[in-house]
Amino acid sequence: MAGTRELPTHADLQPYNHAVAGHDGTLSDAGGELFVKPCVQQEIDFYEKTFAEHPEFASLMPMFLGTLALNDASTVRTIDEQLPGVADHLSQGLKEEAVKRAKNALAEGHTNAEAEEAPINIGWQPNKNRRIVTDMSVVLENSTYGFKKPNVLDAKLGRRLWADDAPLEKKKRFDEISRQTTNGSHGFRIAGMRVYKGSDNPDEWDAEGFKIFNKDYGRFHVNKDNIVQAMAGFIFNERAGIDKELGRAVAQAFLHDLRRVEEVLSKSETRMYSASLLFTFEGDGEALRAAIEEHNAIISKTESAEQEEEEEFTVLNGTTELNGIEAKVLNGSVDGPIQGDLKVVELMGAPPSDSEEEEEGEMTTMPRVYSLKLIDFAHASWVPGQGPDENSLLGVRSLIKIFEELAQ
Repeated sequence: MAGTRELPTHADLQPYNHAVAGHDGTLSDAGGELFVKPCVQQEIDFYEKTFAEHPEFASLMPMFLGTLALNDASTVRTIDEQLPGVADHLSQGLKEEAVKRAKNALAEGHTNAEAEEAPINIGWQPNKNRRIVTDMSVVLENSTYGFKKPNVLDAKLGRRLWADDAPLEKKKRFDEISRQTTNGSHGFRIAGMRVYKGSDNPDEWDAEGFKIFNKDYGRFHVNKDNIVQAMAGFIFNERAGIDKELGRAVAQAFLHDLRRVEEVLSKSETRMYSASLLFTFEGDGEALRAAIEEHNAIISKTESAEQEEEEEFTVLNGTTELNGIEAKVLNGSVDGPIQGDLKVVELMGAPPSDSEEEEEGEMTTMPRVYSLKLIDFAHASWVPGQGPDENSLLGVRSLIKIFEELAQ
């Protein structure tokens, strides 16, 4: 198990309702801290290898907490045995629901297998029910946890969307999707999006106040001519209190992380087909501004404490002299993705580890502001000697250009 941070126990099961793309069947605990996702073995292999051997790349991914193998003989006890460090934080209801859904999926799989034995001449068909038949699940830390109103956008990367082993019919269909969408022009497509108060018409909002943009939005409504406008609609939203200043701050933060994604992928020899970048940020403007201000206050306090500990330093003419070695001082400013009144040293979306907490115990969590994670690795692998994944990098670089424009 890769993750070690303890998670609080919750009593009730709450269906995961923040997914904007991908397959059905995902589960979450009531507090939303854990994300249980049905997957194939290749995705598990990619998580395990990456977290074991490629820590820099792993930092781009959601925290990997373990795997679940569920079959007809699975029980709550077998879940406890498979996830000894996490199971205590999974509610009884979540465990029972996981077993139930797995068995239902297996039953569907048997039915489908029997149908496939019939002597009918039919080629590959798209999976219209959005559910994969598998007895495996990966347990991840949920990227949307800790936000009041998480805005989420799934950007599917690549101009080529199919893996080498895909059936010919699938290759043709996916090539046509790429040709007709921004996968072809920009190397990425909006696969799904949810925006708090994302429409002028409240009748279009769900029960939590979100406008949901399903896969058809990126397929049929977004094109090479309006893609920047579509991404701007995800960030800037006066209805939710996110004005130009606040939106530019968010865009700068995502731009900072996108450049890091490009740097890491440029050094990594992987091949990922239909992987995505998951953009998440606080969609309630009031909560977003409060979270940034809290970051600023924490960082200012940390800087003051560090300065007090460095009394032996002599500051002369804008430089710090330590044992005769000069180091440049940032003229009283701090460096980071947020500028002006919203400046933050490092606007990280995840809560700090135990080592980052103050000794007095005053700071146990950092407010969630934004998160950018690489997700969906059903068709991902490490390919030593073959160079970086230029197919995925095409989309990342297009996103960088768009966010450079949004951040201005």
